Amino acid sequence: MATSRKKTKISVYLDPEVMQMLADFSARRDRSQSMVAEAAIASFLSPDDAERREAVLARRLDQIDRRITRLERDVGISVESLAVFIRFWLATTPALPEPAAKAARAKAGERYEAFISALGRRLAQGPKLRQEVSEDVEDEET
Repeated sequence: MATSRKKTKISVYLDPEVMQMLADFSARRDRSQSMVAEAAIASFLSPDDAERREAVLARRLDQIDRRITRLERDVGISVESLAVFIRFWLATTPALPEPAAKAARAKAGERYEAFISALGRRLAQGPKLRQEVSEDVEDEET
């Protein structure tokens, strides 16, 4: 013969915001507020609660680690791209005589605006340089 245990009634004081959240959640789930509160308390007091929180935290830290790794790669590509461009530009661009240098400085603003416009288009439509650069390049060179 199965014995049924009678539940014990308790009274608790909740902030109005918490009470509203409990009422809303209970209504959405079509469950009694008592059932929701009991499940929440049981979850909070369960011995594996710390393990579950640790697992959630570990997953989140892994996601952050992967994002930081991608960010480091992207910054490395950017820095190397800039270095290659500067080295190429310095190697192929001779110094201008003074009359031509004045004309070049006058044209610089217009050329810079064209560069910014082209960069904006590139960023808007892609593909991004980091998508074009193979992650296997290091392996192929070594």
